[in-house]
Amino acid sequence: MSKLLHQRPLHSPAFNRTGLLTLLSLLLILGIVFPWGRTSYVFTPSEPSSPLSKWRHYTLPEAASFVAKNGTVIVCAVSHPWLPFLNNWLISLSRQKQEDKVLVIAEDYATLFEVNERWPGHAVLVPPAPDSQTAAHDYGSQGFFNFTSRRPRHLLQILELGYNVMYSDVDMVWLADPFAYLEGSHDVYFMDDMPAVKPLDHSHDLPPPAWKNGPPNVCSCLIFLRPTDGAKLVLNKWIEEVQAQHWSKATEANDQPAFNWALLKSAGQADLYLLPQAAFPTGGLYFRNKRWAEETKGKHVIIHNNYIKGFDNKVKRFRDYGLWLVDDHADESPLGRL
Repeated sequence: MSKLLHQRPLHSPAFNRTGLLTLLSLLLILGIVFPWGRTSYVFTPSEPSSPLSKWRHYTLPEAASFVAKNGTVIVCAVSHPWLPFLNNWLISLSRQKQEDKVLVIAEDYATLFEVNERWPGHAVLVPPAPDSQTAAHDYGSQGFFNFTSRRPRHLLQILELGYNVMYSDVDMVWLADPFAYLEGSHDVYFMDDMPAVKPLDHSHDLPPPAWKNGPPNVCSCLIFLRPTDGAKLVLNKWIEEVQAQHWSKATEANDQPAFNWALLKSAGQADLYLLPQAAFPTGGLYFRNKRWAEETKGKHVIIHNNYIKGFDNKVKRFRDYGLWLVDDHADESPLGRL
């Protein structure tokens, strides 16, 4: 043994200078051609290094599974300027014990991170985020069109996962539980956007055209859909109608006309249900017809702050009617005080 050890060379030929350089070159080549690990993910400076960065990879199926209760998800879509309205809306849902079902579809990363920091798991961003967030909260702007035109795709994806979905705008206040008003087992439920007064026992069929040879004027602000073929047909037609539209300053396009055309074209194949006007009035009726509002007091379920433009104008109107809840009741929101 001792003789053999003394005969062993001090330096193995495989690790002389030439061999070492060859080995390093080989490792370098392997590192380029076959990256280590099973993923090619590379950290970039633009990605936050905080724990919040994990929400970038949170998917809609994961989020829907997390928030769904009794097979139902309540969805809203929000960009960062609308966070105060989201908080106001959430307070009203909390009073109806419905906030746990809420999934916030964030339209920018600021919203995604802030909501999930305060309320983990309740916000998801479906990429790509809209390019134009400038004035995304201004009705008729290109940002508003980009923002709303993604809505039917989000809703269809949730239906394909097998959930019921209720979509609600966040410039609404829930005064009572709307689920009690979803009579029967229809495919799609919606509210009228016309301010003309209907009788209390009005028809629940799709309303007549709002103008000659046009569609009805149903509001895309509140929609309940079951995961049925009829509801999916409406959403696919809505997507087709949105794709046929093009935004311009002259038209101030949004997704509501497309939704109405989709309803009209699906009426014979989908089971549609118009919600009662007294419970679900448009803002053009509730805020502008004081006599009607007084006569139907106690019947209102959801109040929509539409038929008015401008963020500040909407806040003022809600304050004037005692519906701006965040000033005194922020602790009732799962987000707390923003």
